[in-house]
Amino acid sequence: MSNRILVIGARGQIGTELTARLREIHGSDTVIASDLRDNEDEFTRSGPFEKLDVLNKEALAQLVDKQQITEVYLMAAMLSATAEKYPNKAWELNMNSLFHVLDLARDGKISKVFWPSSIAVFGPGTPKELTPQSTVMDPTTVYGISKLAGERWCEYYYRNFGVDVRSIRYPGLISYKTPPGGGTTDYAVDIFHQALSKGHYTSFLGPETTLPMMYMDDAIRATISIMERSEGDIAIRSSYNLAGISFSPEEITSEIRKHLPEFRIDYDPDFRQQIADSWPDSIDDSAARDDWGWKHQYGLEELVTEMLTNLRS
Repeated sequence: MSNRILVIGARGQIGTELTARLREIHGSDTVIASDLRDNEDEFTRSGPFEKLDVLNKEALAQLVDKQQITEVYLMAAMLSATAEKYPNKAWELNMNSLFHVLDLARDGKISKVFWPSSIAVFGPGTPKELTPQSTVMDPTTVYGISKLAGERWCEYYYRNFGVDVRSIRYPGLISYKTPPGGGTTDYAVDIFHQALSKGHYTSFLGPETTLPMMYMDDAIRATISIMERSEGDIAIRSSYNLAGISFSPEEITSEIRKHLPEFRIDYDPDFRQQIADSWPDSIDDSAARDDWGWKHQYGLEELVTEMLTNLRS
């Protein structure tokens, strides 16, 4: 039987573009999008769509059976900044959604699972520069705690039940196609919208706050790449470090000014500054490069050019 793919959280920042790319590769009819939000629009008309509350385990199981799903991309999550406001809801969504999918895979209902982790698993005790694949992980946020716990459960289900689960630790992701989704790194998306519409941006992070970032095209390519590799190529079943570029608000502003010389920025750090300060400046992703051939394509110059060109048009 050919692959039947379910994307859970398909209307989110990553899920929207991931669904579109998977449909380009596999065909629209074999990639089923699902989300709690089912408002009628271009996205829901672009291919099979199912309304789904992933916290309803029975409804998820029925959907998997109905659509004869073989692979699941579990993209539903509450991100870092939003999760700090609703910690109990964030923990319930981020953890129970994973259990529901892993249990279906354990029971033989799904053959392969993708689940995203994050640089939020790291914390103040983690080495800041070129953070290793295996290192101190002491997250300070609800989001980070849930992602670290999820990593351990992914490896547990692989080792004890043979579940083919694969994961990468996303850095901050930047896209012109979808709005910010409530993450600490989302300033690097909003800054482009504000630069073009107002010529001014107020950053909630300080000027020298350097964080690992990635253009969305690279992230989508990495996600699909790790799922397409043979099972024997995937040596790490918790989650792989993934790196693109690292920059600060000051550095991205400098690059934007090459296109928009009058662009102005000021700084008013809020609670997200403390979150950002607990995360790495840069990531060592040599394990992903060695095991399954990962290589990013977009640097800061290319990223800024792509964002401004596409947002203008």
